[in-house]
Amino acid sequence: MGLFSRKNSKPAIHSDTNSLDSNGHRGSVGGLSSPTSSKAGNGVTSPMSATSDSLLEITLPRPPDPAIDPAGYLRSIYAVRERSRWVLNRAKRNALSHFVVDMSKFAETAAYVVSIIKRDYDSDYTSIPSHGRWQHFDVGGRPRIDQLMGTWPSVIDKQERTRRLIDLFLVSVLLDAGAGSRWQYKSKQSGKIYRRSEGLAVASLEMFTAGLFSSDHSEPCRVDGAGLKKLTLAALARGLQVTEHNPIAGLEGRAGLLLRLGDALGNSRYFGPTQRPGNMLDYLLDHPTTRMSSVPIIPVPTLWDMLMDGLASIWPPSRTQIDGVSVGDAWPCSDMPSSPPGQPWESIVPFHKLTQWLAYSLMGPMTKVLGIRFAGAELMTGLPEYRNGGLLIDTGLLTLKPDDMRRGLEAFHVNAQKSGQPKVEVVPLFSTDDDVVVEWRALTIGFLDELLVEINGVLGLSTAEGLTLPQMLEAGTWKGGRELAEVSRPNTKEPPIMILSDGTVF
Repeated sequence: MGLFSRKNSKPAIHSDTNSLDSNGHRGSVGGLSSPTSSKAGNGVTSPMSATSDSLLEITLPRPPDPAIDPAGYLRSIYAVRERSRWVLNRAKRNALSHFVVDMSKFAETAAYVVSIIKRDYDSDYTSIPSHGRWQHFDVGGRPRIDQLMGTWPSVIDKQERTRRLIDLFLVSVLLDAGAGSRWQYKSKQSGKIYRRSEGLAVASLEMFTAGLFSSDHSEPCRVDGAGLKKLTLAALARGLQVTEHNPIAGLEGRAGLLLRLGDALGNSRYFGPTQRPGNMLDYLLDHPTTRMSSVPIIPVPTLWDMLMDGLASIWPPSRTQIDGVSVGDAWPCSDMPSSPPGQPWESIVPFHKLTQWLAYSLMGPMTKVLGIRFAGAELMTGLPEYRNGGLLIDTGLLTLKPDDMRRGLEAFHVNAQKSGQPKVEVVPLFSTDDDVVVEWRALTIGFLDELLVEINGVLGLSTAEGLTLPQMLEAGTWKGGRELAEVSRPNTKEPPIMILSDGTVF
């Protein structure tokens, strides 16, 4: 039997590394030009890169009509950038509810990001990988994913290798909420200590190889519904090395996500009879929108709809609803048209941060191992989280207004009375659904788009050779936001705004 096991009428996948750019350039993962000029959401074609196969034009579906299906529209990838742009336009008029905007700092912010990129990559910009979980696994320069695949028997074909990596990456991303400043993880393999996202990556990898998420003891390197359903809070805490003296933020929220994922994997349409995340590969390759040539070309909206529908039940039911339908990581914002006179959906800004982080991260192994390419990657946005957003505050582009600052500082002092909570390097604190945080996240998406254009201009790169948005996130804004936090708040290394989160958003 060939590489495919479900539809043998399709050609086998051949990964041609000479024609495929796994670092995220044109037509592959994250391949996009200026996102502000994208028309892919209007049902027109999304061009691929200039190889023989890329000359095929892929027609992307139109977004749902919000007048007919407002919940479907707010859950779509199209809505994220479109709704956030409302807030960005108000920012350019300095007419926001909670932040003052100093556009004189915009060029300085871009220059700082450029300095980070040049420091780490000199002028070899094509070597910058797309933002994704893969790089976190390789912390310290150790290629852990390549080493993991090297331990698997040669009879494990590329398709099954990709399934296994999807299994791992999906669980790892769901565990990748902010860990807090006190948590750390000591690798069982190397004995080295890691923190934050990289620590969670190494911890999830070692739990994965130990079979914590598998119901089959003979196949530890897999994730399945039965394995997740037997997972306990205590087992996850042991796997993350959580103790009274090594606390992690949102442990219960992370455990709840994985338990609900175990139930969601029962959807055989997406996850097959073995209830594995990796079986989404077969669903995507068999999907009628996937273009099969020498390499498969999957439309990003196809991947997006599968993630949104297949994982809908894992998110807390308390999320924003429209007509009784949960719309996920989407929140009312005072900068948007009010209802009434507007419709209820018009007041909401969707972000879907974890789903976007999942999409970016899952496209990585599908591209690197199987050579799959994705049409419509320009629809994806920058991630609205506290590293990218913190960059905008720590560079002075955004400043919290005095009344909100007072309210946030009062909340910090109240929270500091609780055991294990930060008491030094005081910053304003808000909950995830607070209007300050919603506005901040929408601004993050909008200004990341603006920064991409400015940074490529400063680097002297044309549209054809410029950095993609995922490359800028990886090499510049996310890293720059973290480094500014380390300098500005060296004890906690926390962002300039602290967010109370249950581990299911950030």
